[in-house]
Amino acid sequence: MKKKRNLRTALGLAALLTAGIAPAVLAEDLAIPVGSQADRSAISLPANGMSQASVRQRWGNPLDIRGPVGQPPISQWHYTDFVVYFERDLVMHTVAKRQKN
Repeated sequence: MKKKRNLRTALGLAALLTAGIAPAVLAEDLAIPVGSQADRSAISLPANGMSQASVRQRWGNPLDIRGPVGQPPISQWHYTDFVVYFERDLVMHTVAKRQKN
């Protein structure tokens, strides 16, 4: 009898805790209209895994360099049409800038 009461109490407590945490884990969807997104196919972008030397050789010197910050060190190279994110010496992501009309 005592085991059943303990089990019910534990299940009830688990349900309350789950219900209390659920609203905190909800995320808002962010929808960006297609016309507002940058067209990645219209420009040549550095590929993931390229070295900084390869990027500099192909696209020249960046307009601005930020970082490195953190561990592992992350730096940003800003070009006219895109931003390249490096982890140490390798490209980890490239983001095309939105073209202003």
